[in-house]
This record gives sequence, structure tokens and C-alpha cells, in this order.
Amino acid sequence: MSERAATLLQGRRENMERALGRTLATPEEGADDSIPDETRSYLLGEAQDLYWNEIEWELITDEEARDAGTLAELTFPGMLAYVRGLLLSEVMPDSLSPASPRPQVVSDVLDFVATRLVVLQDELSDPDKSDRERLQAEMEMTGGLIDRVLYLYHGLDEQDIERLEQVEA
Repeated sequence: MSERAATLLQGRRENMERALGRTLATPEEGADDSIPDETRSYLLGEAQDLYWNEIEWELITDEEARDAGTLAELTFPGMLAYVRGLLLSEVMPDSLSPASPRPQVVSDVLDFVATRLVVLQDELSDPDKSDRERLQAEMEMTGGLIDRVLYLYHGLDEQDIERLEQVEA
């Protein structure tokens, strides 16, 4: 991850902490130490595929467009469900498999999406770019996705999210 992407994520976390008046909780980091690199890479690749598929679908259909922009939870339903699955820490008592949270993979997903946002910012700063409207739309959707993944990663409840969104408005 680039230094700019790390700074972007850190800045968003600090803004959330300031708005909530408390430090954000972090999932147990040791939960997925036993993930082989190959598995971790595969899980990240699946998230990347979801990102590209969902962003392209939205750019083609403009299905979730609203006057105030797009909503990440509508634009990226599959990716957000995937992230929730990676963070799942409890399963039903009759489940055949135990919960196996993978917060480190979600951290990798955040790195990927933040890096993509930095790339989009760089592309938008190029005066010769002809597809500025598409880049701007993708940048807004990606920024919203970062916030939603951070909400999930840090276990924020609906009240916290409402407070954060009121501060942004």
C-alpha cells in the first residue's frame, strides 16, 4: 500500500474517532494468523473481483444514482456482504462450521480500495483525461465504500453510523 493510501485511511479513522468521541475498536488481529499466504491472496482477489464487477455494473447502468450521489451500500452489496462474512465471529448453534473471522483480509481489502481511490485522484488531476465524469463517479462510490468497510471493520452500530453521516452532511 502506498503512503498516501495509508494516510487516507488513517485520516478517515481519525475523523470517525473525533466525531464519535472515542477510539475505534479493532478486531482481534491474531484471529487469522494461521491463514496461508495463498489463501489470503485468494480471498483478497475475490474482493477485488467483486469491486470491479460492481463498479462496472454501476457505471454501465447508473442504477443506484441519486441526486446526492450514489449509496455505497446499494452500489456494492456483494462486496459489503463478503466483508461481513470475513468478519463473522458468531454462527448459529447448528452450523456445521465454526466462525472463522479474517479481519486481516478486510484490512487488505481496505488497502486495495484506498489505493484505488488514490489512483483515481491522480487520474482526475491529469488535465488531459477525457473521462472525468466517469472517474469522478467512481471516486465518489469508492470513497463511500471505504467508509462502509471501515464501519464494518470497526464494528460500528447504526447509531454510530447515523452520527457519522450527520457530521458529513
